[in-house]
Amino acid sequence: MTKLCLIAALMAVASAFAPPTPLVETSSSHHFKKRGLFMVQGQGDYKKVFVAGASKGVGRFVVSKLLSSGHKVVALVRSDDAFDELSALEDVTAIKGDAMLYKDVEGALDGCDAAISTLGGAPAGEGGKWVDYVGNNNVIEAAGILGVTRVILVTSIGCGSSKEATPPSDLTDTEPRWMGAVYEVLKDVLVQKEKAENVLIKYYTNCNWTIIRPGEKVWSGWRKLRGLVSDHATGKAILTEDSLAIGSIRREDVADLVVKALSSTNTERKILSAVDNTLESTANPDGRKADAFVLN
Repeated sequence: MTKLCLIAALMAVASAFAPPTPLVETSSSHHFKKRGLFMVQGQGDYKKVFVAGASKGVGRFVVSKLLSSGHKVVALVRSDDAFDELSALEDVTAIKGDAMLYKDVEGALDGCDAAISTLGGAPAGEGGKWVDYVGNNNVIEAAGILGVTRVILVTSIGCGSSKEATPPSDLTDTEPRWMGAVYEVLKDVLVQKEKAENVLIKYYTNCNWTIIRPGEKVWSGWRKLRGLVSDHATGKAILTEDSLAIGSIRREDVADLVVKALSSTNTERKILSAVDNTLESTANPDGRKADAFVLN
């Protein structure tokens, strides 16, 4: 995949595209094969955007925000209910499929200008496979094959350099003992999300990707750490390059930041945390404020 992006970078001249050249690449998951490659760096007019995880949570809000911003959306969904709901929306093409299956992802992503993945949150499936890695990896690899060079991956605070942001366990004599530190509670899913991040970072160095890490909601013992929240948007959430940032953020605010970052001119190859400094969070008892990353 490294060779794939290096070749793609050489093919790109300013905003012009060279004719696609058949290449053969081999990946660990056996998805690369001989076909045309059509890639270029930089920003673009993303008229048709693929969304993985569009049926609920942040992904569903992303669909609404994209539509209100004038984009067309291709949504990969598994359930009949989600398919029916999204198919009823103007400018949405809903496709039944499974993000765990590469062919389903590639078929849905073909013809799109950008890809946004909010996949995650489900327990490990058959064979101990997590959608947080396998599903996201499928989106990343399909984007590389199809020449979709704008990719936004939504993961979580606690991945990569933000691991140190997660608070330690807080044991007292008057409260039930916690299951462990926040990172330990979420470790299984964070490891999978981080693996997907590393694929994007390592193999797509010459492509336009952005990783956005919102907080996660955690139950530990009897106390709730408010991270990702489902209430109405405050409109005050921020993106930040501060890897120690942690706190609450509402799902609709995450979606708003994702869509704004999509066409921003200064988010290329950026890893950003997403928090709302105006919300209280048990995970941030000192009320530490992160500095905002200003989108262009």
